[in-house]
Amino acid sequence: MGFMDRILGGENRSTGDYVELDLDDVAADAETKMELHIAEIDGQEDVIAIKDAVYDGDLVVADITRLRTEDPTVDHAIDELRETAKEVGGDIVKKGDDQILITPTGVGIRREKLNR
Repeated sequence: MGFMDRILGGENRSTGDYVELDLDDVAADAETKMELHIAEIDGQEDVIAIKDAVYDGDLVVADITRLRTEDPTVDHAIDELRETAKEVGGDIVKKGDDQILITPTGVGIRREKLNR
């Protein structure tokens, strides 16, 4: 018996065995504590919006590919976001050359991949 068979009960299932969940019903019952924002950093105004979201307790994934790596704006933006993460007790990590993840209070980022 395979792993999936143990999870699913080991018998063949049809589409009729599953029930579609309506996310609107779930969202009405649960209060959202944190949101995930996707952002692109083109300039200083984007950094301000990201900082506001992190101060509000939200997590942000920011695309920095539009900024040239030799541009001092990149270093300045990252420094500002690093300071914001530090101020709120969150975390920040640069993923490759194109993304930054910034978390709010109490949310850390593991540096190791799950499958490693």
